[in-house]
Amino acid sequence: MKINQKYSYIDYKRKTVDGSRHYVCGEETLPSVTTILDRTKDKTALEEWANRIGKDNAERIKNEAASRGTKMHQFLEDYFMESKPIVEDANNISSSMAQIVLGNIESKIDEIWGAEVKLYYPGKYAGTTDLVGVWEGKDCIIDFKQANKMKKEEWIDDYKLQMVSYANAHNEVYGTNIRHGVISMCTQFLEYQEFYISPTTFDYYTKLWWERVEDFYKYHK
Repeated sequence: MKINQKYSYIDYKRKTVDGSRHYVCGEETLPSVTTILDRTKDKTALEEWANRIGKDNAERIKNEAASRGTKMHQFLEDYFMESKPIVEDANNISSSMAQIVLGNIESKIDEIWGAEVKLYYPGKYAGTTDLVGVWEGKDCIIDFKQANKMKKEEWIDDYKLQMVSYANAHNEVYGTNIRHGVISMCTQFLEYQEFYISPTTFDYYTKLWWERVEDFYKYHK
């Protein structure tokens, strides 16, 4: 796995605007990809789930999952950015999840251009992807996800929209032609899954993404 800092990535600062994450990109303050997705998604199923198990219980589960995911990301970020080994800790599920992810992807990554890369599409949005580089010979966006349980492909459209949003931003600013994405996911039970965006589906999800962006600016900004 080769580190190739072929692009000069900028560490755009985050700020909160009306309770939502934004990025300051030069003279622009832009909504994050996750803010756009959150504001424009259909939350009916999520609300029904919360009502079914109780809102306090749902909030607890959500917070625990977010904490696991944040810690897992930190282990992986430290590994890819600073070559810090992921120390096995039987009492830390996040370190075990990070090791599972790493064990499944390390041999597939040919080259890393950057980790925790801040990206923006001028005038529209910004966000942070976990890795940009070359995956099995293909220029690629790579994102890590934690999950409470194994996912069906039809459940992860928003993750795929994230992939194409980052790819389109990178292509626009850096003149690349990234049309591949990988979602590398581990559950709290240490089950591993990978999902892909290929050129065949890239245009489809790009169209859906721009529809969500348009919806955000028209109705939810």
